[in-house]
Amino acid sequence: MPTRSRILILTRDEPRLQPLADGLARLGWPAAIERGLFAGVAALGDEPFEAAIIDLGESASDTFAWPRRLKSAAAPRRLPVIAIGHPDAGLAAHGFDLVLAPPKDPTPVALRLESLVRMAVAEEEFDLRSETFAEYGRTLEPGEVDRTPLRVLCIGEPAPKFLALSNALSAMDAQVVGAFTSFTAFDYLHERPFDAVVLWAGDHPNEALSIIAGLRRNTRLFHIPAILYEKAAGGPAASEAFRKGVTDVASPEVSEAEAARRVAELARSYRRQAALRRALEKARTSGLMDVSTGLFTPQLFAAHLTRLTAAAQARGRPLSVCMLRVGDGPQTAMARAGGWLDRAIPQIGGMIGRLVRTEDTAARLSPEVFALALPATGLADAQLAAERIAAVIGCTAFECGPDRPPFVAEFDIGVAEVTGGRTAAQALEIAATEAGRRKAAS
Repeated sequence: MPTRSRILILTRDEPRLQPLADGLARLGWPAAIERGLFAGVAALGDEPFEAAIIDLGESASDTFAWPRRLKSAAAPRRLPVIAIGHPDAGLAAHGFDLVLAPPKDPTPVALRLESLVRMAVAEEEFDLRSETFAEYGRTLEPGEVDRTPLRVLCIGEPAPKFLALSNALSAMDAQVVGAFTSFTAFDYLHERPFDAVVLWAGDHPNEALSIIAGLRRNTRLFHIPAILYEKAAGGPAASEAFRKGVTDVASPEVSEAEAARRVAELARSYRRQAALRRALEKARTSGLMDVSTGLFTPQLFAAHLTRLTAAAQARGRPLSVCMLRVGDGPQTAMARAGGWLDRAIPQIGGMIGRLVRTEDTAARLSPEVFALALPATGLADAQLAAERIAAVIGCTAFECGPDRPPFVAEFDIGVAEVTGGRTAAQALEIAATEAGRRKAAS
Protein backbone atom coordinates (compact mmCIF):
# COMPACT_ATOMS: atom_id res chain seq x y z
CA MET A 1 0.00 0.00 0.00
CA PRO A 2 1.57 3.37 -0.99
CA THR A 3 2.46 5.86 1.71
CA ARG A 4 -0.04 8.71 2.00
CA SER A 5 1.47 12.12 1.31
CA ARG A 6 1.41 14.43 4.32
CA ILE A 7 2.67 17.62 2.65
CA LEU A 8 1.48 19.43 -0.45
CA ILE A 9 4.21 21.35 -2.31
CA LEU A 10 3.22 23.91 -4.95
CA THR A 11 5.94 25.08 -7.32
CA ARG A 12 6.36 26.11 -10.94
CA ASP A 13 9.90 24.70 -10.89
CA GLU A 14 9.67 21.07 -9.78
CA PRO A 15 13.42 20.29 -9.96
CA ARG A 16 14.03 23.20 -7.56
CA LEU A 17 11.87 21.65 -4.81
CA GLN A 18 12.39 17.94 -5.55
CA PRO A 19 15.43 17.64 -3.22
CA LEU A 20 13.36 19.15 -0.40
CA ALA A 21 10.50 16.73 -1.09
CA ASP A 22 12.91 13.75 -1.09
CA GLY A 23 14.52 14.91 2.16
CA LEU A 24 11.18 15.44 3.88
CA ALA A 25 10.07 11.95 2.84
CA ARG A 26 13.16 10.47 4.51
CA LEU A 27 12.22 12.34 7.69
CA GLY A 28 8.67 10.99 7.74
CA TRP A 29 6.93 13.78 5.81
CA PRO A 30 6.19 12.36 2.32
CA ALA A 31 5.22 15.14 -0.05
CA ALA A 32 3.26 15.49 -3.28
CA ILE A 33 4.41 18.17 -5.75
CA GLU A 34 1.82 20.03 -7.82
CA ARG A 35 2.16 22.87 -10.33
CA GLY A 36 -0.12 25.81 -9.64
CA LEU A 37 -3.04 26.67 -7.40
CA PHE A 38 -5.78 24.76 -9.21
CA ALA A 39 -3.82 21.51 -9.12
CA GLY A 40 -3.18 22.09 -5.40
CA VAL A 41 -6.86 22.68 -4.63
CA ALA A 42 -7.79 19.53 -6.56
CA ALA A 43 -5.19 17.54 -4.60
CA LEU A 44 -6.66 18.77 -1.31
CA GLY A 45 -10.00 17.36 -2.41
CA ASP A 46 -8.44 13.93 -2.90
CA GLU A 47 -6.52 13.51 0.37
CA PRO A 48 -6.14 15.30 3.72
CA PHE A 49 -2.71 16.96 3.68
CA GLU A 50 -1.34 18.21 6.99
CA ALA A 51 0.43 21.30 5.64
CA ALA A 52 1.32 23.05 2.39
CA ILE A 53 4.57 24.55 1.11
CA ILE A 54 4.46 27.24 -1.58
CA ASP A 55 7.56 28.05 -3.62
CA LEU A 56 7.48 31.82 -4.12
CA GLY A 57 10.02 31.62 -6.93
CA GLU A 58 10.84 34.77 -8.84
CA SER A 59 7.28 36.21 -9.00
CA ALA A 60 6.17 36.05 -5.38
CA SER A 61 3.20 38.39 -5.78
CA ASP A 62 1.46 35.91 -8.09
CA THR A 63 1.17 33.45 -5.20
CA PHE A 64 -0.04 35.83 -2.47
CA ALA A 65 -3.66 34.71 -2.86
CA TRP A 66 -2.80 31.02 -2.68
CA PRO A 67 -2.60 30.47 1.12
CA ARG A 68 -6.19 31.50 1.81
CA ARG A 69 -7.49 29.52 -1.16
CA LEU A 70 -5.69 26.42 0.09
CA LYS A 71 -6.87 26.92 3.68
CA SER A 72 -10.45 27.29 2.47
CA ALA A 73 -10.20 24.13 0.35
CA ALA A 74 -8.82 22.15 3.31
CA ALA A 75 -11.57 23.22 5.78
CA PRO A 76 -12.66 22.10 8.33
CA ARG A 77 -9.07 20.93 8.78
CA ARG A 78 -6.71 23.82 9.57
CA LEU A 79 -3.89 23.86 7.02
CA PRO A 80 -0.58 25.57 7.89
CA VAL A 81 1.10 27.13 4.85
CA ILE A 82 4.86 27.71 4.57
CA ALA A 83 6.46 29.99 1.97
CA ILE A 84 9.87 29.16 0.53
CA GLY A 85 11.56 32.38 -0.55
CA HIS A 86 13.16 35.53 0.76
CA PRO A 87 12.07 36.09 4.40
CA ASP A 88 9.56 38.94 4.59
CA ALA A 89 7.46 39.68 7.68
CA GLY A 90 4.77 41.20 5.45
CA LEU A 91 3.91 37.79 3.98
CA ALA A 92 2.04 36.90 7.16
CA ALA A 93 -0.69 39.31 6.10
CA HIS A 94 -1.38 37.09 3.08
CA GLY A 95 -1.99 34.01 5.20
CA PHE A 96 1.47 32.46 5.24
CA ASP A 97 2.20 30.91 8.64
CA LEU A 98 5.96 30.87 8.11
CA VAL A 99 8.52 32.04 5.55
CA LEU A 100 11.78 30.12 5.09
CA ALA A 101 14.78 30.80 2.92
CA PRO A 102 15.40 28.00 0.38
CA PRO A 103 16.73 25.27 2.70
CA LYS A 104 19.90 23.29 2.15
CA ASP A 105 18.84 20.76 4.78
CA PRO A 106 15.25 19.43 5.09
CA THR A 107 15.57 18.85 8.84
CA PRO A 108 14.68 22.43 9.93
CA VAL A 109 11.69 22.36 7.58
CA ALA A 110 10.49 19.08 9.10
CA LEU A 111 10.83 20.56 12.57
CA ARG A 112 8.84 23.64 11.56
CA LEU A 113 6.17 21.42 10.02
CA GLU A 114 5.84 19.46 13.26
CA SER A 115 5.40 22.66 15.26
CA LEU A 116 2.90 24.23 12.85
CA VAL A 117 0.78 21.10 12.53
CA ARG A 118 0.60 20.69 16.29
CA MET A 119 -0.48 24.32 16.60
CA ALA A 120 -3.18 23.81 14.00
CA VAL A 121 -4.50 20.77 15.87
CA ALA A 122 -4.46 22.73 19.14
CA GLU A 123 -6.52 25.51 17.55
CA GLU A 124 -8.99 22.93 16.26
CA GLU A 125 -9.21 21.52 19.78
CA PHE A 126 -9.97 24.93 21.25
CA ASP A 127 -12.89 25.32 18.85
CA LEU A 128 -14.21 21.86 19.69
CA ARG A 129 -13.80 22.33 23.42
CA SER A 130 -15.60 25.66 23.21
CA GLU A 131 -18.54 23.84 21.60
CA THR A 132 -18.54 21.15 24.28
CA PHE A 133 -18.51 23.70 27.09
CA ALA A 134 -21.23 25.72 25.39
CA GLU A 135 -23.48 22.66 25.68
CA TYR A 136 -23.06 22.95 29.43
CA GLY A 137 -23.68 26.70 29.47
CA ARG A 138 -20.02 27.74 29.81
CA THR A 139 -17.90 29.99 27.59
CA LEU A 140 -14.18 29.56 26.91
CA GLU A 141 -12.44 32.84 26.14
CA PRO A 142 -9.41 32.66 23.81
CA GLY A 143 -6.07 33.28 25.50
CA GLU A 144 -4.14 36.47 24.81
CA VAL A 145 -0.66 35.98 23.38
CA ASP A 146 2.14 37.70 25.31
CA ARG A 147 3.43 40.62 23.19
CA THR A 148 6.36 41.62 25.40
CA PRO A 149 9.94 41.02 24.18
CA LEU A 150 10.87 37.35 23.89
CA ARG A 151 12.79 35.89 26.83
CA VAL A 152 15.62 33.51 25.94
CA LEU A 153 17.99 31.67 28.27
CA CYS A 154 21.40 30.88 26.73
CA ILE A 155 23.29 28.16 28.59
CA GLY A 156 26.99 27.45 28.08
CA GLU A 157 30.49 28.88 27.98
CA PRO A 158 30.88 32.35 26.42
CA ALA A 159 32.40 31.09 23.17
CA PRO A 160 32.59 33.70 20.37
CA LYS A 161 30.04 31.95 18.13
CA PHE A 162 27.63 31.51 21.02
CA LEU A 163 28.05 35.16 22.04
CA ALA A 164 27.35 36.13 18.43
CA LEU A 165 24.05 34.24 18.64
CA SER A 166 23.17 36.04 21.87
CA ASN A 167 23.92 39.37 20.18
CA ALA A 168 21.76 38.41 17.18
CA LEU A 169 18.88 37.62 19.52
CA SER A 170 19.35 40.91 21.37
CA ALA A 171 19.29 42.73 18.02
CA MET A 172 15.82 41.20 17.51
CA ASP A 173 14.75 42.87 20.79
CA ALA A 174 14.80 39.58 22.70
CA GLN A 175 15.73 39.66 26.38
CA VAL A 176 18.73 37.33 26.62
CA VAL A 177 19.98 35.89 29.91
CA GLY A 178 23.25 33.97 30.03
CA ALA A 179 24.02 31.04 32.33
CA PHE A 180 27.44 29.40 32.35
CA THR A 181 26.50 26.31 34.38
CA SER A 182 23.53 23.98 34.67
CA PHE A 183 23.04 25.00 38.32
CA THR A 184 22.75 28.67 37.40
CA ALA A 185 20.50 27.77 34.46
CA PHE A 186 17.99 25.88 36.59
CA ASP A 187 18.03 28.66 39.18
CA TYR A 188 17.00 31.10 36.44
CA LEU A 189 14.39 28.69 35.06
CA HIS A 190 12.75 28.35 38.47
CA GLU A 191 12.88 32.08 39.19
CA ARG A 192 11.46 33.54 35.96
CA PRO A 193 9.64 32.48 32.78
CA PHE A 194 11.46 31.93 29.48
CA ASP A 195 10.14 31.35 25.97
CA ALA A 196 13.11 29.30 24.73
CA VAL A 197 16.36 27.78 25.94
CA VAL A 198 19.51 27.67 23.77
CA LEU A 199 22.36 25.38 24.79
CA TRP A 200 25.90 25.65 23.48
CA ALA A 201 27.16 22.14 22.69
CA GLY A 202 30.80 23.28 22.97
CA ASP A 203 33.41 20.61 23.65
CA HIS A 204 31.04 18.63 25.88
CA PRO A 205 27.73 18.21 24.03
CA ASN A 206 26.58 15.41 26.34
CA GLU A 207 26.41 17.91 29.20
CA ALA A 208 24.01 20.04 27.15
CA LEU A 209 21.92 16.96 26.38
CA SER A 210 21.79 16.16 30.11
CA ILE A 211 20.40 19.63 30.82
CA ILE A 212 17.72 19.14 28.17
CA ALA A 213 16.84 15.75 29.64
CA GLY A 214 16.44 17.51 32.99
CA LEU A 215 14.03 19.99 31.43
CA ARG A 216 11.91 17.14 30.09
CA ARG A 217 11.69 15.55 33.53
CA ASN A 218 10.17 18.72 34.98
CA THR A 219 6.41 19.09 34.44
CA ARG A 220 6.61 22.91 34.50
CA LEU A 221 9.46 23.12 31.98
CA PHE A 222 8.46 20.11 29.91
CA HIS A 223 7.12 22.02 26.87
CA ILE A 224 9.68 24.84 26.61
CA PRO A 225 11.60 24.69 23.29
CA ALA A 226 15.26 23.73 23.64
CA ILE A 227 17.72 24.44 20.83
CA LEU A 228 21.15 22.79 20.68
CA TYR A 229 23.77 25.04 19.02
CA GLU A 230 26.69 22.94 17.80
CA LYS A 231 30.28 24.16 17.88
CA ALA A 232 31.46 21.86 15.10
CA ALA A 233 30.22 19.10 12.85
CA GLY A 234 30.27 15.56 14.21
CA GLY A 235 28.36 16.29 17.40
CA PRO A 236 25.73 14.00 18.88
CA ALA A 237 23.55 12.21 16.35
CA ALA A 238 20.35 14.06 15.59
CA SER A 239 18.28 11.01 16.56
CA GLU A 240 19.97 10.92 19.99
CA ALA A 241 19.51 14.66 20.47
CA PHE A 242 15.81 14.55 19.62
CA ARG A 243 15.33 11.48 21.81
CA LYS A 244 16.71 13.50 24.72
CA GLY A 245 14.12 16.19 24.05
CA VAL A 246 15.93 18.68 21.77
CA THR A 247 13.48 20.79 19.77
CA ASP A 248 15.96 21.91 17.11
CA VAL A 249 19.66 21.57 16.28
CA ALA A 250 21.61 24.44 14.74
CA SER A 251 24.66 23.10 12.92
CA PRO A 252 27.93 25.06 12.54
CA GLU A 253 26.95 25.94 8.95
CA VAL A 254 23.90 27.87 10.19
CA SER A 255 24.65 31.58 10.55
CA GLU A 256 24.04 33.32 13.86
CA ALA A 257 21.29 35.42 12.25
CA GLU A 258 19.50 32.34 10.88
CA ALA A 259 19.86 30.50 14.21
CA ALA A 260 18.43 33.54 16.01
CA ARG A 261 15.44 33.60 13.64
CA ARG A 262 14.78 29.93 14.33
CA VAL A 263 14.99 30.49 18.08
CA ALA A 264 12.61 33.45 17.85
CA GLU A 265 10.16 31.47 15.75
CA LEU A 266 10.11 28.61 18.25
CA ALA A 267 9.71 31.08 21.11
CA ARG A 268 6.74 32.77 19.42
CA SER A 269 5.16 29.38 18.72
CA TYR A 270 5.65 28.48 22.38
CA ARG A 271 3.87 31.70 23.38
CA ARG A 272 0.95 30.87 21.10
CA GLN A 273 0.76 27.40 22.59
CA ALA A 274 0.99 28.87 26.10
CA ALA A 275 -1.90 31.23 25.31
CA LEU A 276 -3.96 28.31 24.06
CA ARG A 277 -3.06 26.27 27.11
CA ARG A 278 -4.07 29.14 29.42
CA ALA A 279 -7.37 29.43 27.58
CA LEU A 280 -8.02 25.72 27.88
CA GLU A 281 -6.94 25.68 31.51
CA LYS A 282 -9.64 28.23 32.31
CA ALA A 283 -11.94 25.24 32.10
CA ARG A 284 -10.64 24.26 35.53
CA THR A 285 -12.66 27.11 37.07
CA SER A 286 -15.79 26.41 35.01
CA GLY A 287 -17.39 24.24 37.69
CA LEU A 288 -17.52 21.33 35.23
CA MET A 289 -14.16 19.69 35.99
CA ASP A 290 -13.12 17.12 38.56
CA VAL A 291 -12.64 19.15 41.73
CA SER A 292 -9.46 17.54 43.07
CA THR A 293 -7.47 17.10 39.83
CA GLY A 294 -8.84 19.78 37.49
CA LEU A 295 -9.32 17.12 34.79
CA PHE A 296 -12.45 16.31 32.78
CA THR A 297 -15.18 14.40 34.61
CA PRO A 298 -16.43 11.14 33.03
CA GLN A 299 -19.61 12.81 31.74
CA LEU A 300 -17.79 15.81 30.24
CA PHE A 301 -15.12 13.56 28.73
CA ALA A 302 -17.76 11.33 27.09
CA ALA A 303 -19.50 14.35 25.55
CA HIS A 304 -16.24 15.81 24.27
CA LEU A 305 -14.95 12.47 22.96
CA THR A 306 -18.07 12.13 20.83
CA ARG A 307 -17.34 15.53 19.30
CA LEU A 308 -13.65 14.65 18.84
CA THR A 309 -14.59 11.46 16.99
CA ALA A 310 -16.88 13.28 14.57
CA ALA A 311 -14.25 15.99 13.99
CA ALA A 312 -11.50 13.42 13.36
CA GLN A 313 -13.63 11.76 10.69
CA ALA A 314 -14.54 15.10 9.06
CA ARG A 315 -10.90 16.26 9.00
CA GLY A 316 -9.35 12.95 8.08
CA ARG A 317 -7.17 12.92 11.18
CA PRO A 318 -6.40 9.93 13.43
CA LEU A 319 -7.65 9.85 17.02
CA SER A 320 -6.38 7.63 19.83
CA VAL A 321 -7.40 7.08 23.45
CA CYS A 322 -5.28 5.96 26.38
CA MET A 323 -6.16 4.46 29.74
CA LEU A 324 -3.85 5.01 32.72
CA ARG A 325 -4.76 2.93 35.75
CA VAL A 326 -2.73 3.17 38.97
CA GLY A 327 -0.98 -0.17 39.36
CA ASP A 328 -0.81 -2.65 42.20
CA GLY A 329 2.90 -2.73 42.93
CA PRO A 330 4.06 -3.35 46.52
CA GLN A 331 4.71 0.35 47.19
CA THR A 332 1.37 1.41 45.75
CA ALA A 333 -0.50 -1.29 47.64
CA MET A 334 1.01 -0.10 50.91
CA ALA A 335 0.18 3.53 50.11
CA ARG A 336 -3.35 2.56 49.14
CA ALA A 337 -3.91 0.65 52.38
CA GLY A 338 -2.76 3.61 54.46
CA GLY A 339 -4.84 6.16 52.54
CA TRP A 340 -1.74 7.89 51.20
CA LEU A 341 -2.56 7.07 47.59
CA ASP A 342 -5.85 8.95 47.91
CA ARG A 343 -3.91 11.96 49.15
CA ALA A 344 -1.50 11.73 46.20
CA ILE A 345 -4.18 11.39 43.50
CA PRO A 346 -4.83 15.17 43.19
CA GLN A 347 -1.12 15.74 42.58
CA ILE A 348 -0.93 12.82 40.14
CA GLY A 349 -3.94 14.10 38.23
CA GLY A 350 -2.48 17.60 38.14
CA MET A 351 0.78 16.22 36.73
CA ILE A 352 -1.10 14.37 33.99
CA GLY A 353 -2.88 17.60 33.09
CA ARG A 354 0.45 19.43 32.74
CA LEU A 355 2.21 16.66 30.83
CA VAL A 356 -0.32 16.24 28.05
CA ARG A 357 0.03 18.42 24.97
CA THR A 358 -2.08 21.53 24.52
CA GLU A 359 -4.45 19.72 22.19
CA ASP A 360 -4.91 16.59 24.33
CA THR A 361 -7.81 15.98 26.72
CA ALA A 362 -7.19 14.30 30.08
CA ALA A 363 -9.98 12.95 32.29
CA ARG A 364 -10.40 11.23 35.63
CA LEU A 365 -12.80 8.35 35.04
CA SER A 366 -12.72 6.88 38.56
CA PRO A 367 -10.64 7.42 41.71
CA GLU A 368 -7.52 5.74 40.27
CA VAL A 369 -8.24 5.60 36.53
CA PHE A 370 -7.36 8.34 34.04
CA ALA A 371 -8.08 8.60 30.32
CA LEU A 372 -6.53 10.63 27.51
CA ALA A 373 -7.93 11.59 24.12
CA LEU A 374 -5.13 12.35 21.67
CA PRO A 375 -6.25 14.02 18.42
CA ALA A 376 -4.15 13.69 15.26
CA THR A 377 -2.27 10.82 16.93
CA GLY A 378 -1.93 7.26 15.68
CA LEU A 379 -1.63 4.15 17.83
CA ALA A 380 2.17 3.97 18.05
CA ASP A 381 2.58 7.64 18.99
CA ALA A 382 -0.23 7.36 21.53
CA GLN A 383 1.55 4.43 23.17
CA LEU A 384 4.74 6.49 23.41
CA ALA A 385 2.85 9.46 24.87
CA ALA A 386 1.20 7.35 27.57
CA GLU A 387 4.49 5.68 28.49
CA ARG A 388 6.26 9.04 28.61
CA ILE A 389 3.67 10.47 31.00
CA ALA A 390 3.85 7.40 33.22
CA ALA A 391 7.66 7.55 33.22
CA VAL A 392 7.76 11.24 34.24
CA ILE A 393 5.30 10.68 37.08
CA GLY A 394 7.32 7.60 38.02
CA CYS A 395 10.25 9.92 38.82
CA THR A 396 8.21 11.60 41.59
CA ALA A 397 8.19 10.31 45.17
CA PHE A 398 4.93 10.71 47.09
CA GLU A 399 4.58 10.85 50.86
CA CYS A 400 3.64 7.58 52.57
CA GLY A 401 3.45 8.58 56.21
CA PRO A 402 5.91 9.15 59.05
CA ASP A 403 8.78 6.70 59.40
CA ARG A 404 8.01 5.20 55.98
CA PRO A 405 9.85 5.75 52.72
CA PRO A 406 7.94 7.62 50.01
CA PHE A 407 6.24 5.58 47.29
CA VAL A 408 6.35 5.81 43.51
CA ALA A 409 3.16 5.51 41.46
CA GLU A 410 3.12 3.00 38.63
CA PHE A 411 0.53 2.70 35.88
CA ASP A 412 -1.06 -0.05 33.84
CA ILE A 413 -1.45 1.43 30.35
CA GLY A 414 -3.88 0.62 27.55
CA VAL A 415 -4.08 2.32 24.16
CA ALA A 416 -6.49 2.07 21.22
CA GLU A 417 -7.16 4.01 18.02
CA VAL A 418 -10.63 5.17 17.01
CA THR A 419 -10.52 3.79 13.47
CA GLY A 420 -12.13 1.40 11.01
CA GLY A 421 -15.70 2.07 12.09
CA ARG A 422 -14.77 1.65 15.75
CA THR A 423 -16.59 4.05 18.06
CA ALA A 424 -14.89 6.03 20.80
CA ALA A 425 -16.64 3.91 23.44
CA GLN A 426 -15.34 0.72 21.82
CA ALA A 427 -11.83 2.16 21.68
CA LEU A 428 -11.99 3.01 25.39
CA GLU A 429 -13.12 -0.53 26.17
CA ILE A 430 -10.19 -1.94 24.19
CA ALA A 431 -7.77 0.38 26.03
CA ALA A 432 -9.27 -0.62 29.39
CA THR A 433 -8.95 -4.32 28.50
CA GLU A 434 -5.32 -3.84 27.49
CA ALA A 435 -4.59 -2.03 30.77
CA GLY A 436 -6.26 -4.91 32.59
CA ARG A 437 -4.08 -7.45 30.81
CA ARG A 438 -0.98 -5.54 31.84
CA LYS A 439 -2.25 -5.47 35.40
CA ALA A 440 -2.79 -9.23 35.36
CA ALA A 441 0.63 -9.84 33.82
CA SER A 442 2.35 -7.73 36.45
